[in-house]
Amino acid sequence: MNPGRPEPAFEAPWHAQVFALTVHLSESGAFDWPAWAQVFGATLKDHGLGHALNGGEDYFLAWVDALEQICTQRGLIEPGVLGALKSQWERAYLATPHGYPVRLEAGA
Repeated sequence: MNPGRPEPAFEAPWHAQVFALTVHLSESGAFDWPAWAQVFGATLKDHGLGHALNGGEDYFLAWVDALEQICTQRGLIEPGVLGALKSQWERAYLATPHGYPVRLEAGA
């Protein structure tokens, strides 16, 4: 640890990205923050039923789940389209060698 440097606000880059995406969607009118807080709170409760959330990876997995829920609830994306897109990204991720950027194939 460097004494002059602040601790990072997020443990992983994707945590910051999903946070920023949520703020952007809220600020652009896709949903308001109270609606987000209600969905996220319920999702945290569901995710935490079996264990205590530690505020890291498990917290942001719940965040993604809540973001998917509110986006489908608000009609921003159809559940089937979301599922297909997630599958495409998973296949791309699993096919990408470590250290290389993950990219979807054209037309995928």
